[in-house]
Amino acid sequence: MTDFVEMFRHWNAGRSQVQIYQALNIDRKTIRKYLAPAVAEDLQPAPGEAFDEALWRARIQRWFPELDDPAARALTWGQIAVHHDWITEQLAVPVTVATIGQRLRDDHQVDVSESTVRRYIATTFTEQRTEDKVTVPRGAVEPGSEAQIDYGKLGMWLDPTSGRRVAVWVFAMILSCSRKLFVQPVFKLDQASWNASHVAAFEFFGGVPQRLVCDNLKTGVDRPDLYDPQINRAYAELATFYDTLVDPARARKPKDKPRVERPMPYIRDSFFSGRDFTSLHHMQTDALRWATEVYGLHKHRGLDGATPTSVFDAIEKHTLTALPPRPFESVVYTVGVVAPDCHVKSGKALYSVPWRLMGQKVSIRTAGDVVQIFGDDTVAATHVRHLSGRSTNLEHYPPHKVAHTLRSVTWCRTHAEQIGPGAVAIIAELSAVNAIHRLRAIQAIIRLRDTYGDARLDAACARALEVGDPRYRTVKGILVAGTEHGDEPVSPAAVAPAMLRGPAAFDTELTA
Repeated sequence: MTDFVEMFRHWNAGRSQVQIYQALNIDRKTIRKYLAPAVAEDLQPAPGEAFDEALWRARIQRWFPELDDPAARALTWGQIAVHHDWITEQLAVPVTVATIGQRLRDDHQVDVSESTVRRYIATTFTEQRTEDKVTVPRGAVEPGSEAQIDYGKLGMWLDPTSGRRVAVWVFAMILSCSRKLFVQPVFKLDQASWNASHVAAFEFFGGVPQRLVCDNLKTGVDRPDLYDPQINRAYAELATFYDTLVDPARARKPKDKPRVERPMPYIRDSFFSGRDFTSLHHMQTDALRWATEVYGLHKHRGLDGATPTSVFDAIEKHTLTALPPRPFESVVYTVGVVAPDCHVKSGKALYSVPWRLMGQKVSIRTAGDVVQIFGDDTVAATHVRHLSGRSTNLEHYPPHKVAHTLRSVTWCRTHAEQIGPGAVAIIAELSAVNAIHRLRAIQAIIRLRDTYGDARLDAACARALEVGDPRYRTVKGILVAGTEHGDEPVSPAAVAPAMLRGPAAFDTELTA
């Protein structure tokens, strides 16, 4: 009754439904519903007149008799109580109270408001409704045993250099025992930024906690699971490097890391809101100052009024695991598919992979200036990192696909010297004008040694030079016809592709 009187007091003073909502925090649909009887009786607000509370109480009691009449309330609740067992089943599903009220009206023809259903359930099912809401406070956290991590959005920032508005996020890591806090504003939420912020946090603390409690974001956890979460490979590599354990919070359970969730609004308001920064570096430098001089020195309620800095220096600083001699090198893992050209893409660059992995998914590890490509958890290829372009190792292609590229003019000349002077002379003749243009023909002449041997090939090359036609077809025609030693006169016309057996064999067939 008192709440109703207060609502009508505001309405009688001429205030709008929005103003009543702002003053009393009552939903506007609810306000409209309970003001309806006054509107139906053509009552009008009277801002200039004194509010007659007794008169309005009488009106409210007439419009809503259940407010002061226990019998009326009992009658309504009695209609709901008939379906008590059904409501119990609905709550166990669980189904929301709003849905239960709707189904009572539509399916069971109980003329009752949602607010009445809420009061009935809140009173009748008190134990069941509050059991799951019980919060068990955590005990004291051992020094150096845990850090909680989170990302939060600070807001939009106008970059004075580019004139563009940029979204600014904050990486926050807090030591659960001392509440020592590290904050770092960032523009990107990618893997490199996530790992780099961890490295900066460990350097800020001067050590590493035993356990890291983070969200299930992709840069930290590939597959969330209560019992066996799959940690992101780059993040797992960082944890191994610093000898710490990654223990993700449960999905959509912010209470698993409340000590970093609670300071987020304070970081946004105290550090970022209403302040100007000239650059990201300026923002990050000032964030460290704020974390040390403002947050670190404030009296923390969870520490019985002590400051995070004093507790950290007194009991937690020396319990952290010592930092390694060198900092962690940024690592990024990506997944790609090997294309038909035996290359896989990482960033804007292409890197060759052994041809046997063509069409398969491979993992690509980028660390500093080195790119490693893994197939079946083994290193298949290693390259120097490029920002763009193509990095190719010819050994990754099938041998027969790169013979032309691998067998250079120098390679051919070396093998010609092994064959004999005739081969050297014909190779010199062919390469005198344009060695690259005639490279395939030179390679084909050298390959003839595999079929006919060095002696015959050398003689055939000398014979081709004698007849004035140092071509591959001429040399092969001589070898096929067996005329490399001059038993039969060889002319350029006699070694056409259609007469590779030589004119003598052709004449023999005609005579027969």
